[in-house]
Amino acid sequence: MKFASSDVIRSIDRYCIDKIGISELILMENAALKIIKNIDLKNNKSFTIICGSGNNGGDGLAVGRHLVALGKDVKVFLVGTIDKMSESCKANYTILKNIGVKIINVVSSEDIELLKNAVIDSNITIDALLGTGITREVKGMHTLVISVINENSNYILAIDVPSGLDSNNGYKMGNCVVSNKTVTLGLYKSGFLNYDSEKYTGQVIVEKIGIPKFVEDKYHEGNFIADRDMFKKYVLPRNKYSHKGDYGRVLIFAGSKNYTGAAYICTEAVVKSGAGLITLCCEEDILPILKSKLVEAMTISNKDSEGIDKLLNNSNCIAVGPGMGNNVNTLKVVESILKIVHCPVVLDADAINVLSNNLILLKNAKVPVVLTPHLGEMARLTGFSIDYIKENKMEVARDFAKDYNIILLLKGYNTIITDGNITVVNSTGNSSMASGGMGDCLTGIITSFIAQGQKPMTAAITGAFLHGYCGEILSREMFNVSATDILNKIPYMIKELQN
Repeated sequence: MKFASSDVIRSIDRYCIDKIGISELILMENAALKIIKNIDLKNNKSFTIICGSGNNGGDGLAVGRHLVALGKDVKVFLVGTIDKMSESCKANYTILKNIGVKIINVVSSEDIELLKNAVIDSNITIDALLGTGITREVKGMHTLVISVINENSNYILAIDVPSGLDSNNGYKMGNCVVSNKTVTLGLYKSGFLNYDSEKYTGQVIVEKIGIPKFVEDKYHEGNFIADRDMFKKYVLPRNKYSHKGDYGRVLIFAGSKNYTGAAYICTEAVVKSGAGLITLCCEEDILPILKSKLVEAMTISNKDSEGIDKLLNNSNCIAVGPGMGNNVNTLKVVESILKIVHCPVVLDADAINVLSNNLILLKNAKVPVVLTPHLGEMARLTGFSIDYIKENKMEVARDFAKDYNIILLLKGYNTIITDGNITVVNSTGNSSMASGGMGDCLTGIITSFIAQGQKPMTAAITGAFLHGYCGEILSREMFNVSATDILNKIPYMIKELQN
């Protein structure tokens, strides 16, 4: 699913109107019909619609006309001056007046009181006050109206975007409608991906309003949200004649005396995700522990140079970092692998930490590299604060990926995967998964998918989607979800998503 900024959406609308000849009124009518589709008309009889003087208000007025035609009790309020209405908004305003609907222009405290009483008496309040074009803080009558909506509504449906929410970054602009449902038009809005936006949008429904796909593609900037269809497209059912050699060879460098669990979780995730032949390379003193735990994977000592060289030459993907420790030895392993191997490499945890002062290694890498940092590791890589990265996740991730020609997966709420050109936001996962070992598990899944033939960017997307999906399904019956819980669920969820 695509998402976009307000500038992109504005360009798409203008092209449809100016170049194709789809009038603004047609787009507005299509929008109104899609809003009606998302209202429970059977169980709701009374509506209060609050409109602004722009096109968002025009959508609301058109919705009002349809609700009146359906025999509903509809009260309509306009905030703003009539002579400053957009042309399409004015057209719908005139039609509504002509069919006998009283529209109260909110300009005084008496009007505010009328609005408050109408909202209290209505089953649903429809917010059509401000649209995607908001760029400054909401003030005056608008902020007062928003407070009335929030404090007195039984249920709020926002058209396109909750009034007062910046659709580009998800920031509340002074005051903001707190809706139960947002029916957004055309494309998902960038701002809905912000950490805090969900408490304002409620459930988000994306509805198409008749814009041709080629117009979307013309202006779209390569931003997508991962979904089930994307997963199903790239994780295919197995050929009944295939064998373990067809599903890739994986070599993992992981673990140390204090972190055997990280090595186990990462390796087991590779196994559970379906790779054919898996070998864990670790320190000799922890080899017996991991050898006894890993029934389906092979192990090798990090002192077996000849054996490691053979594995490096035959691997389809290599993972480095989980539990290795931020030390000189880890740096040597990363440096050596990036110089000599011929297959994609996934770097996680301590393999990322050792790069902080050695980013030239990424610049000189001759193979595809996937980096999977969390916010703290990203801060160490870039020098930006965690707070800055939180507020500018997409830009920071995209710029870093482009500068170092890598695939970057920035973990956290709405995990971001980017190669610097295409950016995908993962739509799965929740806070029940906030526990140690989750990153090691994700690294294993991605590594496994690459070894099985997926391109590194694709594997990062499908791996993140599967990882989060497992957590979501488990959290329906579990208060918290561990990495081990995810491991046991992986093969079943792959099958479910394929079907």
